[in-house]
Amino acid sequence: MTLEELTERVRAGVGTDSGLGRSFKLDLKGEGFIHVDGGEVSNDDKPADLTVRVSRTDLEALGKGQLNPMTAMIRGRLQLSDMNLALSLQPQMQALFARIAA
Repeated sequence: MTLEELTERVRAGVGTDSGLGRSFKLDLKGEGFIHVDGGEVSNDDKPADLTVRVSRTDLEALGKGQLNPMTAMIRGRLQLSDMNLALSLQPQMQALFARIAA
């Protein structure tokens, strides 16, 4: 899946509002960025409340439930800019990742 296709999936998954109440950015480890703020989705590398650094492959695996987020963090495959914020948003993030992977 290309960055453009993934961005469109995120845009469709987010709809008019991500439901997170915070902005977040996916840093796809050199393959680009997906920035989400409310219902706005772009490929801009803008500041965000939470940055999730993960490969596209691992992002898809997380969304499909094939990769456990804690295991991914322990192995360095998933990095978070703010662990406390990520933990508080975990249910909403998992739901969003699942919509993206669908």
